[in-house]
Amino acid sequence: MWLEGRVALITGGSRGIGRATALRLAALRPAHIAVGYVLDHRAAQETVAQLHHLGISASAHCADVSDEAAFREVFAKLQSQHGRLDLLISAAARASFSPLMEVTPRSWQRVMDLNARAFLLGAQCAASLMIDGGRILGVSSLGGRGYLPQYGLLGAAKAAIESLTRYLAVELAERNIRVNSVCGGFVDTDSTRMLPDFDEVASAVAVRTPARRVGTPEDIAAVLALLCSSDSDWITGQTIVADGGLSLRQ
Repeated sequence: MWLEGRVALITGGSRGIGRATALRLAALRPAHIAVGYVLDHRAAQETVAQLHHLGISASAHCADVSDEAAFREVFAKLQSQHGRLDLLISAAARASFSPLMEVTPRSWQRVMDLNARAFLLGAQCAASLMIDGGRILGVSSLGGRGYLPQYGLLGAAKAAIESLTRYLAVELAERNIRVNSVCGGFVDTDSTRMLPDFDEVASAVAVRTPARRVGTPEDIAAVLALLCSSDSDWITGQTIVADGGLSLRQ
């Protein structure tokens, strides 16, 4: 298994897709999983405790990924404690739902910093610690590829992540670093539950999805875990769509 004995950092690892991924990766026996979070200290500690219960060394790191100095400090700590980093999964995000005509310069900057800019900065910092290659993974969504109501701002940020995935994959290939992203369909998370009329939207999406349900964080975690395995050695620069077939009907 590629991840066995290696060091991983998952931003947004205290809840949702990030947390599900951290727990899923435990089966791949990494040497250490660093759980990044910004708000929910209790959830982060619970995730770390669950990883310990699964026999995995883990730690929680509080840092706003939109704060460059704080984010860089996480990587500095990992370098000091472990001397390396082999895997970065950029799962930190913040929802922002509004029509584009209501987007302000401040909200634009905030969402871009938390999503696209954090993905790029994370990749830069992580790559410098990947002494014998590694993996960098992002999380996108269908809203970055097509239209979703009130999703324009976040959709632009997710589209940027997919573009960065392609460019980073080429630029980092000679260093044996593979870069990929996973594009989820409608996934039931704390963020999507902030949508107005969530229950109505989720029901409508489930009807349109060939799999006849909305996604779960575990669905996306399973694909991210695949991209952390030796089975994905020939995959780079790709955004894997995992949506139960929803995009086929859009």
